[in-house]
Amino acid sequence: MQQTKAVKASKLWQEKNIITDFDSSPIRKISQEWIALSSGTKDEYNTMTASWGALGYLWERSIAIVYVRPTRHTYDLMEKQDCFTLTFFDKSLKAKVHKIFGNKSGRNIDKAKEAAVTPIYFDENIIGFEEAKETIVCKKIYFGDFNPNNFLDKEINNFYPAKDYHRVYIGEIKRFYKKSEIQK
Repeated sequence: MQQTKAVKASKLWQEKNIITDFDSSPIRKISQEWIALSSGTKDEYNTMTASWGALGYLWERSIAIVYVRPTRHTYDLMEKQDCFTLTFFDKSLKAKVHKIFGNKSGRNIDKAKEAAVTPIYFDENIIGFEEAKETIVCKKIYFGDFNPNNFLDKEINNFYPAKDYHRVYIGEIKRFYKKSEIQK
């Protein structure tokens, strides 16, 4: 399905320092606010929700870790692109946005149109949303697939009744954008 074409990010979006300007617990932010994970180009992209992920430090780099099942449309775009974004919406938009991004497929609908959000791009292959409050830009530096033989706690298999084990992507955080309240 053709998605709504992304427009250039407005001047309200300002590049910030991820270490000093990310003002929340990453665990709380990811598990409670969730992530809108996007990959693709300004002309072809998809976004899905994720409540599993991590922000941290590895290989002397600030990193983000995300997990994508191979059955997701976003998986195909993650495989094609070098970069992905993690977008955080204000709590007032969470239910509406995540209802569409988390339950509908971009193969079948225009998710941005259905969720009534405006896709933006910071660069050709860096997608975000105008209504969001923060966007983290990552460059893929590692991927690997979960191996059920390595689950030490066998109850983890309960998350995979269809045996569609996640692919893990580690991305180096390259940029962090925060939307300012007032245009300067």
